[in-house]
Amino acid sequence: MNSSFNSQNLQKYPNKKRLNQEQVKLLEASFESTKKLELQKKLQLSKELGVPPRQISIWYQNRRARWKNQNLENDYNALQLKLENALSEKMQLEKETEFLRGELQRANEMLIAINSGAQGQIREFSLSSSCCDQDVISYTSTTWVHTDHEVNYNLQFDELYAMIGVEEGSNKCYSTW
Repeated sequence: MNSSFNSQNLQKYPNKKRLNQEQVKLLEASFESTKKLELQKKLQLSKELGVPPRQISIWYQNRRARWKNQNLENDYNALQLKLENALSEKMQLEKETEFLRGELQRANEMLIAINSGAQGQIREFSLSSSCCDQDVISYTSTTWVHTDHEVNYNLQFDELYAMIGVEEGSNKCYSTW
């Protein structure tokens, strides 16, 4: 019985042929509505297009494989973009951390110099920043550090930032010297 069905199909559809653009458009529209081909839908498409049901099944199978590959490629590209953004952000944070460590070290040096009571001495502090628009800019200034025996100098962070020429909480660099 099965062989008679196949022989009837061979007579009805003599050769497998390439699908024309109209047939492909119809199959694409059908595929967009449902990714899995049901038996009834396969037979209906076979009659409408005049091609064997087996060819419809194979076309659907191939189209599903292409669709899955496209989805995987899109997911990969999205993940790649997220990775690049994360790496870029990481590098920026590392630069900012390095700058802040240097700023903290300079602030500590300034506090030590002020607290050491070096009256009337000239101290040189260099301000090197990687957070500025340019890659690396170096500023060197001469700052007088005064101590007065009658006045206790306890610099607050705002004063310290003002001394080194950076606004608190800012990532902009500019020199007041």
